[in-house]
Amino acid sequence: MTATADRGRSDHRSSWPPPPPSVEGDTEEDARFRAEARAWLRAHAQERAAESVANRRYASADNSPAADAAHVRRCKEWQRTLFEGGFAGINVPREYGGGGGTSKQARIFAQEQARFDVETGVFAVGHGMVIPTLLAHGTEEQKQRYIPSLLRGDEIWCQLYSEPSAGSDLAGLRTRAVRDGDEWIVNGQKVWNSGAHHSDMGILLARTDVDVPKHRGITYFLVDMHSPGIEVRPLRQINGVAHFNEVFLSDVRIPMGNVLGEVNGGWGVAQTTLANERTMIGGGTGTGFGDFKRLAREYGRTDDPILRQRLADAFIRFEILRYLGARAQAAIRAGKIPGPESSVLKLAVSEHVARNGDLGLALEGASGMLINEDAAQNGLWQQLFLGQWGVRIGGGTEQVQRNVLGERVLGLPGEPRPDKTMPFRDLPTS
Repeated sequence: MTATADRGRSDHRSSWPPPPPSVEGDTEEDARFRAEARAWLRAHAQERAAESVANRRYASADNSPAADAAHVRRCKEWQRTLFEGGFAGINVPREYGGGGGTSKQARIFAQEQARFDVETGVFAVGHGMVIPTLLAHGTEEQKQRYIPSLLRGDEIWCQLYSEPSAGSDLAGLRTRAVRDGDEWIVNGQKVWNSGAHHSDMGILLARTDVDVPKHRGITYFLVDMHSPGIEVRPLRQINGVAHFNEVFLSDVRIPMGNVLGEVNGGWGVAQTTLANERTMIGGGTGTGFGDFKRLAREYGRTDDPILRQRLADAFIRFEILRYLGARAQAAIRAGKIPGPESSVLKLAVSEHVARNGDLGLALEGASGMLINEDAAQNGLWQQLFLGQWGVRIGGGTEQVQRNVLGERVLGLPGEPRPDKTMPFRDLPTS
C-alpha cells in the first residue's frame, strides 16, 4: 500500500501541504503517507486543543449510562468514517476490507490520529486483539464474517478470559463447555471484562476436557453476547468508572463453527491474543510529554529543580517507550506473532503510567486533590493516578511478565509446577 494507492472506497488524496511533514525515521514514502493521513484527518476531524489533553478518553465527570452510550455512538461514527475513507485496518489484507498496507503505515496513522479529538476506545479489543488472532488462526469463513464488520464499526468485541479463581493462573479456568451435537453448551463466570456491557461479540476461553493437563483442555470460542443465558453486570471502580464487568454464562449455546482453532487447542490461540494485548497496551499511555510541559507552565512549576528533574525522567521514559514500541512493531512487520518483547513493553508501560499520574498530581500541587470537573483537564491526572493499578494487572500482571522474561529470554528454570502434568479433574480446589 502506498500513499497514492486507491483504497477502493473514496478518494481522500490531497495536495496539502508540500513538502510532506518530516518525522525522524520516516522514509520518503512514509512522509508522503503521513502527509496524506494528516490532510485527511484535518478534513474529517477537529484537531485536539492543547488544554484538552486526552480527557474524553481517560477522564469524564459523567459516568452515567447515557454518557457511555454517547461514547459508543461517537466511536462507531468515527470508525465508519475511517472505513469509508479507506483508513480502517490499514495493515489488514484487502480481501477482508482492510487497506493491504504495512504495520508501519498503521502506526503512522495512529500517531497522526492522536492529535485529533476522536474517540476509538470501544474497538480496542476488536482491532488490537481479535483481528490479529482471526488472521493467525481463523478459517476463511470466520475471517470473511467478522473482520469486515469490525472494520466498519458494526460490532464491538470483548475478552472473556479471567475468572474469580483464574486470573494470573489463567489456565486454571473452570468455565465448562460441553458438546451437544453441532453446538457447545457453556456454563461459568468471567470477570474484569472490559466493555462487555456494550459488546456484541466476545472471545471466550472454556474448558472442554478435564481428563488432560489444564493447558491442553481449553477451547477458544467466538460468542454472541446477545445469546440467551448471558448476563452482564458492570463493576464500578475506585475512580467512579464502570468499565469492567462480570459475565455469567448459563447454558449458553455456541455453534460449532464458532470454535477458533482446534478443539482443546485454545491455549495456543489465546497466546496470540495475549501477546497482541500486551503490545496494544504498550501502544499508548493516554498522554504525551507535551502535556506535562503545558501543565508545568500552567502551574508555574518550570523553575522547580526537583520537578524539572522528574520532567527530564518523563521525557526519557517516553523515548524508551517509543523505541520499545517500534521494536514490537518491527516483529509484526516481519510477520511474527509478538513474543517476549511485548512483555518488556507491558512492564515499561505499567511503570510509566504510574509515574505519569504521580507527576501530573505533583505538578498540580494542592489542586491535585480535586477530581472530575473540579480538577484540571476534567480530572485526567487523578484518573491516571487511580487507574494505574488496573494497568499493572491488565494484560497479565507484572509478576507474570517477569516470569515470561525469566524463562523464555534469560533461560532461567521455571517455577516448580506439578499441576502442569496432572489431569485437570485431579487438581485440588479450595
